[in-house]
Amino acid sequence: MNEEENGDGNLRGGERSEGDVSLRNSVCIHHWISRHSSSSAPPRASTVLREKRDTPWLLLPRDEPQPQQPLHILFLPYFAPGHLIPAADMAALFAARGARCTILTTPVNADIIRPAVDRANNANLHGSDSAPAIPIDISVVPFPDVGLPPGFENVRYITQSHGPEYYGKFLHAGLLLQVPFDRFLADSRPRVDAVVTDSFFTWSQDAAAAHGVPRLVFLGISVFAQCCSESTLRNNPLEACPDDDEDPDAFVLLPGLPHRVELRRRQILDHGKRPLEWEFYESASTADQRSFGEVFNSFHELEPDYVEHFHATLGRRAWLVGPVALATDSRDVAATGGISTDGVADICLRWLDAKPVGSVVYISFGTLTTFSLAELVEIARGLDLSSKNFLWVISGTESSEWMPQGFAELLARGDRGFVIRGWAPQTLILKHTALGGFVTHCGWNSVLEAVSAGVPMVTWPRYGDQFHNEKLVVEVLKVGVNVGARDSAAAIDTHEVIGGEVITASVKRLMDDSEEGNAMRKKVQELRTMATKALEKGGSSYNDVGRLMDELMARRRCDSVGENVFGAADGF
Repeated sequence: MNEEENGDGNLRGGERSEGDVSLRNSVCIHHWISRHSSSSAPPRASTVLREKRDTPWLLLPRDEPQPQQPLHILFLPYFAPGHLIPAADMAALFAARGARCTILTTPVNADIIRPAVDRANNANLHGSDSAPAIPIDISVVPFPDVGLPPGFENVRYITQSHGPEYYGKFLHAGLLLQVPFDRFLADSRPRVDAVVTDSFFTWSQDAAAAHGVPRLVFLGISVFAQCCSESTLRNNPLEACPDDDEDPDAFVLLPGLPHRVELRRRQILDHGKRPLEWEFYESASTADQRSFGEVFNSFHELEPDYVEHFHATLGRRAWLVGPVALATDSRDVAATGGISTDGVADICLRWLDAKPVGSVVYISFGTLTTFSLAELVEIARGLDLSSKNFLWVISGTESSEWMPQGFAELLARGDRGFVIRGWAPQTLILKHTALGGFVTHCGWNSVLEAVSAGVPMVTWPRYGDQFHNEKLVVEVLKVGVNVGARDSAAAIDTHEVIGGEVITASVKRLMDDSEEGNAMRKKVQELRTMATKALEKGGSSYNDVGRLMDELMARRRCDSVGENVFGAADGF
């Protein structure tokens, strides 16, 4: 019987024939030579194989199987909640399948993910049937000194008063993380088998390669958004626009995609106006293409055409392992970042319990998005005019003076409206049967959470990949309606004010009993079922986790064979 791989990244014992061993030796030696072909002193493979064919350092059949150390995977996420928290969730996913996972981060960011890591470790305490779970470890290193205030280690703390230079300081801090990253790879015992690093850490590809460690990329965006970004970088579609067409709202086609995808001029990265940003994303894409592959917090059934496009057209390798928050059920624990929530979850869930099924619209725009007071006024007007029950998460202001006439009284009655300031238990809210719609900024984590809960969306993107995700939600998946946001600007910049009547129309279009609304609700419920099945044993995401772990384990075996073979050759 040949050795079998069980899909969990582990091996089931079996006897190996000498033919099997010989084939594996040949494949592994070829792999080792190809990885070390740039060496100035090529290994004497032919001599070794000719003269030492039967020596013990080759993989020969053994009477007893040798113990196998679990994979060791190092995670290095960027200092933003949308990057950091799903990376921690992903580590929990791999740990549950028997991998040893370490997250390298700084003190404040460690505090943000520690509650989720502790919960995952407790859940994984008994492990799976095939492999015991190993606790996730957080390796804490000092945040680089780049002139930021003490404790200012996450971009969630940036406000309009800080200005764009603070983003530059965070990018500089990311560059300086290479020193502790190198140190960890050099000193780690057991040896690191793979690193999962954020695309923003462009240096991590060469740094990992210098230690002979494969790098996997994780950016926390959809495959669809990644394909749109690649189309922009490869084709520069704004360059093909007529010189006399400077209309910022003119639609521009992103070429080469499975669907017809058009964005407004102002929503596309402009090489001429933002050359440094273009150069950064170009360098990140180049480094990502040289990596071992990319892991996505998504699942095949959600965006199958773009998974195929990513593989076949772009020639990139990818494993889809999500929705990771659904697998770990730890998002609401991590999102507090250690902040006291004073029973917010219990209070808002009790309020939802009193509402009819599908009657509440939930409004939340993530941890980094802020709205001007003028925008808040129009959102309040829109919610009031809609006559829908609403649960609204407001961040960035503690004042109530901006509220339009009668809105404070509406909230005080508590029958139709409920406002949360700051943190909210989003996944618990979305899963509640009272939810009928979600007004979202289209951050990928929020989109996935809505899909996983079966809640249709009103899309209100603000910047970056959020406009790509809106296209996926509204035009490809058809599980949402757009509110008409046109301008793309950084989280700390100002935006056009969308009127309350427009907001009302979008909410009613989503939630009213109509053919369009019913079709969206039906489709998102189907996607919810697919998301759950993807994570179950035999599902697409479950299998992708197993395939990736199997590949990494096979790579380790090949490296071990190469080192043994050529180490013996050097001993002649």
